Amino acid sequence: MSEVSDLIDSYRSGELTLDELAQRFRVRTWPSRRPAPGTAREGWRREQEDPEPILEGSFDEVVSAYHLGLLTGNEYEVLSRAASEARTPE
Repeated sequence: MSEVSDLIDSYRSGELTLDELAQRFRVRTWPSRRPAPGTAREGWRREQEDPEPILEGSFDEVVSAYHLGLLTGNEYEVLSRAASEARTPE
């Protein structure tokens, strides 16, 4: 499991609030093949247009958690916004 999966599991088990999870997403560096989506709708559109294998530790894991029903649309929106505010690798 990656840090992202562990954080989502901690949220789902009640160890973290959604605000705490979003804050963790804002301060981490996200590996990515492309920039994090600016909105949840953009993330969903990208995934539908060009699905790729999940990149461990990336926002792909958040998208996967949403598709598996582990996150609601609202939770996904909050986390998408937080990840888009995060640091990007140099």
